[in-house]
Amino acid sequence: MQIISSALSLPFYGVAATRRLEQQAAATLAPHTLMQRAGLATAQLALALAPHARRIWIACGPGNNGGDGLEAALHLHQWGKAVLVTWLGAQNEAKVPADALASLVRARAAGVPFATAAPRDHDFAIDALLGIGAAPHPAAANDKNKTDLLGQWLAVLRASDKPVLAIDIPSGLDADTGSSFGPEFIANHTDMQRVGARFTLSLLTLKPGLFTAGGRDLAGQVWWDDLGITAPPDLTPDAWLLGQDRVMRPGRGQAAHASHKGNFGDVAILGGESGVATHMTGAALLAGRAALHAGAGRVFVALLGTAAMTVDPQQPELMFRSPEALALKNQVLVCGCGGGDSVAGVLPRVLSDAARAVLDADALNAIARDTQLQTQLRARQGRGYRTVLSPHPLEAARLLGGSAASVQANRLKAAEQLAGQFQCVVVLKGSGTVIAAPGQLSVINSSGNARLATAGTGDVLAGMLGAFLANGSSAFGAACDAVFQHGRLADDWALHRPEQPLTASALAPMLFI
Repeated sequence: MQIISSALSLPFYGVAATRRLEQQAAATLAPHTLMQRAGLATAQLALALAPHARRIWIACGPGNNGGDGLEAALHLHQWGKAVLVTWLGAQNEAKVPADALASLVRARAAGVPFATAAPRDHDFAIDALLGIGAAPHPAAANDKNKTDLLGQWLAVLRASDKPVLAIDIPSGLDADTGSSFGPEFIANHTDMQRVGARFTLSLLTLKPGLFTAGGRDLAGQVWWDDLGITAPPDLTPDAWLLGQDRVMRPGRGQAAHASHKGNFGDVAILGGESGVATHMTGAALLAGRAALHAGAGRVFVALLGTAAMTVDPQQPELMFRSPEALALKNQVLVCGCGGGDSVAGVLPRVLSDAARAVLDADALNAIARDTQLQTQLRARQGRGYRTVLSPHPLEAARLLGGSAASVQANRLKAAEQLAGQFQCVVVLKGSGTVIAAPGQLSVINSSGNARLATAGTGDVLAGMLGAFLANGSSAFGAACDAVFQHGRLADDWALHRPEQPLTASALAPMLFI
């Protein structure tokens, strides 16, 4: 068993791959072995997390996830803990899987206490209601009493100010996508804020839904136990968790003594529109400062609109140029940060001439509105150009012709669809940022926190992406490195300045070269 951190990259397996591995393992083991291992692992982790818990509530569903909970209850009861089990399967034992029934018999024989209502006085809970295969909705719920109880117990678990340990995956969370079942089925679950600590023990495999969309909030601290089963080589992961071990951070400390600024590449920032009603120069400056602090040899800033800025007093190293003066074939272009409506007019040249480009914000919105620009974007791959798109969910939705909700419902699929459609690397920002590229397994970033949810942090990321591209990284490698380091800065801030809000202008100076 291991705790999952941002140090180590690990493979993700979705529901289909996990089921295949489970079937292969079960074929070589004695009946009921995997459930017994799962229950023991859960009980051991519960004891480690809450050694002084006086009363433990174990909410069990009617399936095999509930069977895991019954096994955990058996062990905790035998170890002297005061446990109380609520079990949904009592309403229709004929439909309960054989393994779960075997665990029920074992728990009853051991004298585990059962109840029909959630206790009011528990100080630790185990969520064993729904497993990875559960996708309930009203149309499929033919037992109203059962679904009402499920909703009630889930409401108590999610709103509880007591610690909760979920077995395999938090009930109501999609293991593949990180989306949560709707409030029409699970009453009172529209607010994902919670008070008590949350833990999840992912069994057999690590699931992607735990680390993106709503997964990170519902899962809390994630642990993993492979139950003694190793995935065979022919079982291909669905994605990877991006950790520190997979990040190649270029540094000046390893550079040759005779280096000059040209060795570290040029980055040009094109954006920061100013006009009569709006002034977005700050977005371009944030991106430029980030590119400098991330290691670019030189950074040029070309402002759009009526801006006439010639020097950045806080970062005088930035060199200002007109958009027409940029040498697009020799520079990494970061385009769109605060680009406004003006960016549409420069995009045809950008897409045609910039051999390495990061397209962000208003550049993406302009492309979403113009089919000719979309054709130009797709053609870049055939010319050997390197391109990174860095949309947030709404920008991704515009490019896909859908809604932000549909993007968030399956972030992996949306990022991969964008990467395939435009033949470039896609950084889909958000909780569990997804990085996708044609022909490569996607990754979900493990670093970062809610302190990045503030204006301008995306501009900082765009500048970092440009700098890492300028240093010679591949588009996919630059995306992985920049996204992870960007999140790590927020994690370091939370560690050292927990009471201070993080602003975008504070991010770039934290970068080390």
